[in-house]
Amino acid sequence: MILLHIVELSERILTMPIYVELKILKEKTMIITRTPFRISFFGGGTDLPVWYREHGGAVLSTTIDKYLYISCRKLPPFWDFKHRIIYGSKSEYVNKIDEIQHPSVRETFRFLNINEGLDLHYTTDLPARSGLGSSSSFTVGLLQALYAYKGKMVSKMKLALDTIHIEQNMIGEAVGSQDQVAAAFGGFNQIIFKQDDAVEVCPITIDQNRMLELNNHLVLFFTGFQRNAVDVESDKINNIRSRKLNLTGMKDMVDKGIDILNSDKPIVEFGKLLDESWQLKRNLSDKVATAYIDEIYNTALAHGAVGGKLLGAGGGGFIMFFVEPGNRLKLKQALCKMVYVPFRFENTGGQIIYYKGEEPIVDCL
Repeated sequence: MILLHIVELSERILTMPIYVELKILKEKTMIITRTPFRISFFGGGTDLPVWYREHGGAVLSTTIDKYLYISCRKLPPFWDFKHRIIYGSKSEYVNKIDEIQHPSVRETFRFLNINEGLDLHYTTDLPARSGLGSSSSFTVGLLQALYAYKGKMVSKMKLALDTIHIEQNMIGEAVGSQDQVAAAFGGFNQIIFKQDDAVEVCPITIDQNRMLELNNHLVLFFTGFQRNAVDVESDKINNIRSRKLNLTGMKDMVDKGIDILNSDKPIVEFGKLLDESWQLKRNLSDKVATAYIDEIYNTALAHGAVGGKLLGAGGGGFIMFFVEPGNRLKLKQALCKMVYVPFRFENTGGQIIYYKGEEPIVDCL
């Protein structure tokens, strides 16, 4: 009888910890964020701190229905590494934050003092480093996921400002401040950068039919060449004092663009303003435009485009054109060697699209 009791007690001791551990693995937090890409129409370059801290800056931009997704959960305790980070074709398996190669992941972990081992996966609708603000969309999405993992909800403005701090101060990148705000807030906005570093987001509240008309006149192509925006922006910063007239003109175009959208003027005036803006932007740095980009742009103008611009810092990536809907097919045929990307404006901004919080473990003993 005593032996039987010992056997029963041993079986209970051996089986109960396994059951409790299975409960722990099953009920850990899982988070997925979705963050949009952006298209900037006017004012790019005036969002560089070195400019707006002296002159003030403004941009007119919208987010589009192309997204970046980040999933985050606690890494199960089966491996001899603490963090697993998977992005693009790369994978990192590390034990310390200092060992992380991805600069945004490393500094965001450091910023939020992440101590638990995490499993991060990143995927996207469009390629990175292509002029759509993907780097900032990544950091906004990662911040939102990690704040949620720590059980915190933060405002869109805090997401934007924290991202600016991480990218500009912690990573030390020579980047502007518009992409972070656009990704966090979403929508069609005038974003104002003040000399004291304050940021103001003003949604564009024009008639929806007018907004649809604009969307229907815009086309997007991938030039097939990805570049590092930091290299181009660094060159712009070096030239900024000698490009004061260009940047002042680009900032003024923000109000001009809004006035066109908010008036009865033909929408084609917006396309002509895009062309004027591109001519100013391409002169900010020798790295903005290339012979290949100029060839694409001139081909587009010869086949129905009224204006357009290379998106982002310049040098490659996505290029957008303004074209009458009746000329869209002709333009697509002329640029058939490039990837055409249909898109729509969106207004959600960064979002948590899946959240399963950690549940308390029931002690079964």
